[in-house]
Amino acid sequence: MKFLKLFVAILVASFAVLGPVRAQEQATTIVVPFAAGGGTDVYVRMIADEMTQHGMPVIVANKPGASGIVAASYVARARPDGRTVLVSFLGILANNTVLFNKLPYDPEKDFESVTQIAVQPTILVGRADLPYHDIREMVAYAKANPGKINRGSPGASVLSNLGPIYFEKQAGISTTYIPFNGDSQAITALLGGSIDIYGTSITSTLSLIRSGKLRLLGVMDAARLPQVPEAPTFKESGFDIEASLRYYLSVPAGTPKTVVETLNRAVNAAIADPALIAKARALGMEPKGGTPQEMDHLIKADADRWLPVLRSLNLPKT
Repeated sequence: MKFLKLFVAILVASFAVLGPVRAQEQATTIVVPFAAGGGTDVYVRMIADEMTQHGMPVIVANKPGASGIVAASYVARARPDGRTVLVSFLGILANNTVLFNKLPYDPEKDFESVTQIAVQPTILVGRADLPYHDIREMVAYAKANPGKINRGSPGASVLSNLGPIYFEKQAGISTTYIPFNGDSQAITALLGGSIDIYGTSITSTLSLIRSGKLRLLGVMDAARLPQVPEAPTFKESGFDIEASLRYYLSVPAGTPKTVVETLNRAVNAAIADPALIAKARALGMEPKGGTPQEMDHLIKADADRWLPVLRSLNLPKT
């Protein structure tokens, strides 16, 4: 009898351990190419929670580094069953081909499009103690103090790095480039005084801007941000530049069309939820979905616009 009780106890314990393991094996993993805690990561986790609540278990894994190459390579090699999904952006899907001599993945051949998930403009933020308060004042300061501004970046190919570089070329100034593996590290450095300015999105900086810990210098969009309406656009400051950050989901090439369609429906349903939309907009993220075909069109349109700009900068290849 004692032996039987012991056997039953072991069996129950085994199921308790194996249950979560098997559940995790069946879950879809969304791979974020930035460190945990940044704006994109927070938003993707909102989507993952919404999808999980509606019957599709989703977990989030962070694989930052090398302008998205670490995450892209990981997903490109994953089994094409729809259970490994990449948060992609123009850098991964186009810009890296210009910035790197040899990529361990092929942007055109190694991925299938699922859907766009959000859009927001690039912004430039700075420390609250800086001697300049907006773009015009920053340009004047940079010209009077060459080499004095340190600019952080979440990755060489990310538009929130390329937008500021393009702006600097227009303005005739230069900053010292300091790379980071995503928003969270860069913002920590910004608050600690290691860098002066940072190209990013409102998602990861809104609370710090509202609390006065960071200063929003300018918005790279046609209109001001409703979350911070007092901050001017770059166009208002005399610089003709817009840089929309678009976020997508991609899966390994060869993923069955039916699986892609299932993912597309689940994601679009999640980002259409009114509660999620309200939370996302409060962070500064604008949920925006669509079809795989629409995603392909957006990528091509942005690549056609930004690749010539990127090549004109003559940045050294890695």
